[in-house]
Amino acid sequence: MELFERMEPTVRPQTHCLALEGSPFDLCYARIIRVSKMSKIVLQIDGRDVEAEEGMTVLEAARNAGISIPTLCHHEKLKPYGACRICVVEIQSRGKTTLVASCLYPSEPALAVKTRSEKVDKTRKLLVEQLLAHAPDAEVLQGLAQEYGADKDRFEKEASFCILCGLCVRYCSEVKQNNAVGFFDRGATREIRFIPELAAKMCWDCKECFALCPTSYAQAAFELTEAFSFPSAFSHRSSAK
Repeated sequence: MELFERMEPTVRPQTHCLALEGSPFDLCYARIIRVSKMSKIVLQIDGRDVEAEEGMTVLEAARNAGISIPTLCHHEKLKPYGACRICVVEIQSRGKTTLVASCLYPSEPALAVKTRSEKVDKTRKLLVEQLLAHAPDAEVLQGLAQEYGADKDRFEKEASFCILCGLCVRYCSEVKQNNAVGFFDRGATREIRFIPELAAKMCWDCKECFALCPTSYAQAAFELTEAFSFPSAFSHRSSAK
């Protein structure tokens, strides 16, 4: 599903919901609308009136107002992705209360948003517990676990050390336009890998994705590629420095 679609400004976003394993709550998101004419709207976040431009997501509106919402897969240079769902907030719109991913959900006039609530905290706690099973030593996850009281041992460890946030893949594609790292496989075996032929040429002088990775897995994956796929090419670049 494309995150951005060309739609008339008067068409309301279509909301979709998914069931979150282990949680009694559904998490919803909406297609972001690209509007042809920007206008100011006012929504309420944590009891504050917040002004936003039409087309802004709830996350963007909150951050512009100095309101903190945690994220793991969001970056201001990249298109909204919604992989981690840590940015979940509770909204009330048209008489209905729903959990949504704030990085994807568009700001709407008179929308009421809670960045912290019992439902929000329980959902973030569960999400952090699931992610800790994959990257138990990640400092950012340990910090979130402490904040939300997450049980680090709730789920069986599957220590891939990658939480599939997609920051490295998307940054390499959208910003650097190198496509030297990508997703491979599906479901439980999905992972990111550097493409050796491209990484040997492009990554040595870049490595900008390393700093974006919340678990440091991107650097480890690159170094594995360096060591096993094209050791002679990488060794030549190293000696030339």
